[in-house]
Amino acid sequence: MAETKCERKRASLLSPELALELILLIQLNLVIKPFMPVKPAAFKDLRKSKKRAELNKKIKSDIQALTRKVRKAVSAQDADKAIDWLKQLIKKIDKAAQKKVVKKNTAARNKSRLTRTVNALKISKK
Repeated sequence: MAETKCERKRASLLSPELALELILLIQLNLVIKPFMPVKPAAFKDLRKSKKRAELNKKIKSDIQALTRKVRKAVSAQDADKAIDWLKQLIKKIDKAAQKKVVKKNTAARNKSRLTRTVNALKISKK
């Protein structure tokens, strides 16, 4: 029963019964093994990509939170708050598009739609 270091580590996180079952499934090639880099450069690249993914996730969640705030302000008919949140959101979206976290057309579309809703609110207030 030859098992690799990775399989032993994964198995140690589970209960003994599940660990044995997992090892058997791996040996029978019924479980797809995750990518594990071999070369040091590949390890470094994996670390970098995980960090980038975390940062991108944070940026996207910030954009979603600001979008919710803008929509909430619009639904509450609060034009001043909506404009303030929209300015912050546009800045955040532009930076995300610049860093290629969000595609530029997606960024433009989101900005356009939200700006239209806020402008409609301003017009209806007058």
